[in-house]
Amino acid sequence: MSEAADAGAAVRRARPTTKPRRPFFSSGPCAKPPGWSPESLGTSALGRSHRGSVGKAKLSEAIERTHALLRLPTDYKLGLVPASDTGAMEMAIWSLLGARPVTMLAWESFGAGWVTDVAKQLKLDAQIRTADYGEICDLTDVDPASDIVFTWNGTTSGVRVPDADWIADERTGLSICDATSAAFAQDIDWAKVDVGTFSWQKALGGEAAHGMLVLSPRAVERLEREPAPRPLPKVFRLTKGGKLIDGVFRGETINTPSMLCVEDWLFALGWAERIGGLDALIARADANAAALDGSVQQTDWIEHLAEKPAIRSNTSVCLQFADRSDPEGNKARQKAVVKLLEQEDAAYDVGAYRDAPPGLRVWCGATVDTADIEALGPWLDWAWEATA
Repeated sequence: MSEAADAGAAVRRARPTTKPRRPFFSSGPCAKPPGWSPESLGTSALGRSHRGSVGKAKLSEAIERTHALLRLPTDYKLGLVPASDTGAMEMAIWSLLGARPVTMLAWESFGAGWVTDVAKQLKLDAQIRTADYGEICDLTDVDPASDIVFTWNGTTSGVRVPDADWIADERTGLSICDATSAAFAQDIDWAKVDVGTFSWQKALGGEAAHGMLVLSPRAVERLEREPAPRPLPKVFRLTKGGKLIDGVFRGETINTPSMLCVEDWLFALGWAERIGGLDALIARADANAAALDGSVQQTDWIEHLAEKPAIRSNTSVCLQFADRSDPEGNKARQKAVVKLLEQEDAAYDVGAYRDAPPGLRVWCGATVDTADIEALGPWLDWAWEATA
C-alpha cells in the first residue's frame, strides 16, 4: 500500500455506533406508523364478508376518516378502488379522457407512464411536456380548456409542484393528479384538483394493492354526461345507466378488498389523528427532509437530484452522486452502498429508482422519526467511504 493510501486509510471515519431505531426508509411500501405491531390491529372484520354489515361499516369508516384527515372539500367524493395508485389512475385516465384536448406533464417515471397510456394505448393527440430527472416541466400557459394529467410529487425524481397556482380556477378541462407520495405529507390545494389518486402504501405506511380515488363535482358531472368513448373493463366502471355508482364511495367496493389491510389502514388513520392530523403529518415530513438536507450539506460526495428547493420533495428525497464522470461505476457503487447499509441494519431499500441517475432515495414521510434520519447521516458517509 502506498503512503497516500496509508494516509487515506488512517483518516477513514469510524463506523458509527448509533443506528436508526427503525431503519425503514423505503419509498413504498413505506415505514409503518410508530407504535405499529400486528397485535395492534382490530380483528372484528377478519373472516367476514366485505359486503356484510361489519365489513361495510369498516370500509365506510376508512373512507370517511380519510376524507376528513385530508380535509377534502365536503362535496368531493372519495372511494376505495383496486390495484393501488396505479389502478386508481388507470381508472381515471381510461374513464375520463378523450372528450377534449389533453395536456400531459411528466418529470419522472410514473408521469411518463401516464404519457404512455394516453399517447400509445388510448392514442389521444395530447400535448406532452416533459423534464429530466431533478427538473420540472414548464407549467406556464397550460390551456384551461384541456384536461391536465400530472403527478403532484414525483416519487422517483424527488420533484414536486411548488403550488397549484398554475391551474386555472375557471377551467373547463379536468385536472387529474397522481398524488400518491404527496397525500398526507404536502399541502395539496384540492380545489385545484378534480381527480386525485393515492395509495395506502405511501405516506401513512399502509399495505399495498389498495388505491383511493378523489372526485370533484366537475369530475362526477363529466362521468355522467360525457361517458368514455371506449369499452371499459368492470374494474374501471364508475357509472351505470349514466349515473355514478355511488356505492363505491360509501364502502361498496368494486372488488374484494383485504379486510386485514383495512384494519391496518384504520390503525394508521388513528395514529395520524392522535398526533394532530394533517398539519402534524406535514410538519413531521418537513422536519425529516430538513434533517436529511442537513447531512447532505455537510458532505461533498452526494447532492440533491432536485437542485431547486422550491420543487424538492419532502417525502421521496432523491440524491445523486456528485461526481458523475463514471455512470457505470456509480451504478456499481450505489449497489455496494445499499447492500452494506442493509447488512448493517442501518438503512433498508435506499437505492435510487432504476431509471433515475445513480444515487440514493430516502423516504422522509411522516411515519419516519426525525431521530432516525439524523442517525442515518453518519452511516451514509461511512458506507460511501467503506465501499471506495
